[in-house]
Amino acid sequence: MTASTANPFYASRISRDATRNEACERTVYARLPLAPKNASPVPHLTSLYHFHRAGEYGDRGYPGNCGGNLIKDLLLYFRPSVILDPMAGSGTCRDVCAELGMACMSCDIHDGFDACDPNGFSAAETFDFIWSHPAYWRQKLYADDPRDLSRSPTLEDFLRRYRQFIRNCTRALKPGGKLAILMGDYCDREAGFVPLTWHTKRLAFESGLQQCCTDIIRFSHGASSSKKVYRSSFIPGLHDVCMIFEKQS
Repeated sequence: MTASTANPFYASRISRDATRNEACERTVYARLPLAPKNASPVPHLTSLYHFHRAGEYGDRGYPGNCGGNLIKDLLLYFRPSVILDPMAGSGTCRDVCAELGMACMSCDIHDGFDACDPNGFSAAETFDFIWSHPAYWRQKLYADDPRDLSRSPTLEDFLRRYRQFIRNCTRALKPGGKLAILMGDYCDREAGFVPLTWHTKRLAFESGLQQCCTDIIRFSHGASSSKKVYRSSFIPGLHDVCMIFEKQS
């Protein structure tokens, strides 16, 4: 005897729940605008960046790891000779550079290097390209070191040290060199909504940099927050922003 003959109401409910679950789990694809054809060496690199697979770079178990595909595409586009990653994390940028055969210097707070120290960068070394994926203030805590940006107790303290970091990067760039910063906005329980992308541009312009191309909106596939259930009501952020600045010649 089947469930439908024994209890038709139960069978109908099971069928209805299965249909609802299937609809919730079904992948929805957005149709993106067509990009104009041009002489770009990386034609798929546009202002909307979608790459659902992280790639074999860095360690996905490391807090805030962003995957290396965007880094790879930027390096293929700008073709720098010497690259710096002063907030290396699990070494994603270093892995990409090794694959491309590009020279890369990487360091991190876990190694004792404080990228926000005014004297932390060597005055004798300059770079064509700097990649940076800083902490989104205290959204994720990275290191136990109190100098880590994610350990900044207040927004004012975070922005003060973040400003110094951008100044350090500006000094370390060669004329015409590029600084790429991947940053996302953050909603803090105490400070409310914090527009960190706006602050990034403000501090970069204060340091004498100019933006050299469009913002790149990177879709946040694999974010840990997407697997959580929240009791509060809010508009989820599903992207972060890569901004590329240039040091004037």
